[in-house]
Amino acid sequence: MAKPMIIVESPAKARTIEKFLGRRYAVKASMGHVRDLPKSQFGVDVDKDFAPKYITIRGKGEILKSLREGARKAAKVFLATDPDREGEAISWHLAEVLGVDPAADCRIEFHEITKDAIAKAIKKPRAINTDLVDAQQARRILDRVVGYRLSPLLWRKVRRGLSAGRVQSVAVRLITDREEEVKAFVKEEYWSIEARLKGGDDSQPFLARYVGPNGQKAELGNSASVDEVLGRVKGKPFTVTSVKKRERHRTPAPPFTTSSLQQEASRKLGFSVRRTMSIAQQLYEGLDLGSAGTVGLVTYIRTDSTRVADEAHREARAFIKEKFGAEYVPNEPRIYEDKRGAQGAHEAIRPTSLERGPEVVKEFLTAEQFKLYRLVWERFLASEMSQAVLDTVTADIGANGDTFRASGSTVRFLGFMAIYTEGQDEEKPPEEEEGLLPELEEGLRLAVLGIEGKQHFTQPPPRYTEAMLVKALEEKGIGRPSTYAPIIETIQYRGYVVREDRRFVPTELGILVVDLLKEHFPKIIDVAFTANLEEQLDEIEEGDRRWQAVVGEFYGPFATDLKRAEEVIGPVEIPEEESDVVCEKCGRKMVVKYGRFGKFLACPGFPECKNTKPIVEVLKAKCPVCGGQMVERKSRKGRRFYGCSNYPECTFVSWQKPLDRNCPECGSFLVQRKSKTEGTHYQCSREGCSYAEYGEPEGDEPS
Repeated sequence: MAKPMIIVESPAKARTIEKFLGRRYAVKASMGHVRDLPKSQFGVDVDKDFAPKYITIRGKGEILKSLREGARKAAKVFLATDPDREGEAISWHLAEVLGVDPAADCRIEFHEITKDAIAKAIKKPRAINTDLVDAQQARRILDRVVGYRLSPLLWRKVRRGLSAGRVQSVAVRLITDREEEVKAFVKEEYWSIEARLKGGDDSQPFLARYVGPNGQKAELGNSASVDEVLGRVKGKPFTVTSVKKRERHRTPAPPFTTSSLQQEASRKLGFSVRRTMSIAQQLYEGLDLGSAGTVGLVTYIRTDSTRVADEAHREARAFIKEKFGAEYVPNEPRIYEDKRGAQGAHEAIRPTSLERGPEVVKEFLTAEQFKLYRLVWERFLASEMSQAVLDTVTADIGANGDTFRASGSTVRFLGFMAIYTEGQDEEKPPEEEEGLLPELEEGLRLAVLGIEGKQHFTQPPPRYTEAMLVKALEEKGIGRPSTYAPIIETIQYRGYVVREDRRFVPTELGILVVDLLKEHFPKIIDVAFTANLEEQLDEIEEGDRRWQAVVGEFYGPFATDLKRAEEVIGPVEIPEEESDVVCEKCGRKMVVKYGRFGKFLACPGFPECKNTKPIVEVLKAKCPVCGGQMVERKSRKGRRFYGCSNYPECTFVSWQKPLDRNCPECGSFLVQRKSKTEGTHYQCSREGCSYAEYGEPEGDEPS
């Protein structure tokens, strides 16, 4: 007897669904897209309303043959690809090649891979949404137009192997613009004054920072201005002039979207965007949980919505009440505001069941799967919990007409903070940090335990980390979260940017290409224009615009710019940075090149001489094992570490950069360490030596 056939993208998903449905259904995998534009030609007929030429993707012939045979035998074909533009397009292509009527009820959609979700989806098949398909098709053709028309120009004018992408070029521009800001930044000196004070004999000491005369904020630009203040307050009484107490509420962060998951996994787990999406896909598609069977642990991972289903709200509220108490449950379920253009039909990324807590499933997960699942589980649970309540205290302290201020806070009610708090891209400056304050009252005279001025310098804007770049792309409306991983990978692979200390730095090639595009293709590299194009794709998805019109409006001006650029741009020479390292094979001076994992040395005699070398920074510190020079190295994954120059005879390594200052107890070098409890401090690198010191370093500070 013929049975229905369900087609999904991946074998893992197919296996999970097959276990739910048993032998009543045949479940097959398409292995992603089965048709696409050809790689060997442009594949878009601009004279016929941008008609695309689709061909079977190389290697998919046998898969399609198997699917066709299955479709012929099946009682009905259900297309169950992912619930987004890309998934809808895959279903449309499958319908085309399998002879399935796209207007019939052939499409089923689910946002989590659980038994109940699959059963409900099968009962509610629908027609293929051609508006979603058109939006994907428009994006694909726009990307083909830019990639296959602009990249060859770069090949001819600059260097073979280069590429320009509609979104990747804007991402590189963000990085190069930030680099310009960093290089143009002029640091300015400023000072602060801290007084270490104490109330009664049993009171705890605390810090107060200088504000200015009579509570008016004053800038301390140099040491002379600090000395002037210190001279005024020296030996004078420090008295509490006012104490302000207030109640402050903190609201939890919303449940994860694709973008916020990528950012938080980068901050808290050190995962790359690509790594995060790969692990999240495994959690979504389903894992074997022993006697519980195979089940998807999280909902669909490509979403820009923070919406949560009503049943998930109910489950979360009941779970929180049972585990934490009624006071941890807000009066009403939390509804978070989505950003403009978010697809509200989708849900946020959440656990498919809170009962499957991280510790419950830990034995069935890899270490990485467990870490990411715990992040999703805790974030969602916290997003459904009550606010945290903090008591904040601000005390003004007078000394001979000058005002110092101390701030502190205590947590009265943990609320969501009992389970989770959101990470930060950048550490707070010292003046914004709060500690605990003892009980203070107006008129209390304080003992001065110490008072000192500290020199500071303003800092340039920070270079982008992966998390910061993802955040910037999303905030500016560039691309979609599902595209961020390939974008970040491509701009590194092409040599446009490198990562140094986990931050992106543009290469000379990247700067040159961006400058070239700014001059000759200003719209392609314009952030606002690219964001507006994303909005037009959203309008296609909503059925408000024809995809051919959007592509046509883009193509006309682009073709004009392309023709003009071909005529006016001459050959572009990329100056090579020559080093003082001599190639031992041919005697030429080696030059600096940029690769996927950063800078390296290569012989300029390529291809006759193919000699390459890593760039090694020799440090002043001596190895504590053999006395050799310490040098900077990189692991296979690009992580920086420091090892002995006498390797492999000496295998000593350190993840922390050595200072050029030795431990006074054992003679080994010191390294900088950071911890939440002890802050930044300097510790001996030799195992077994407990020497550590706190405060500013006397020697070179690690970068």
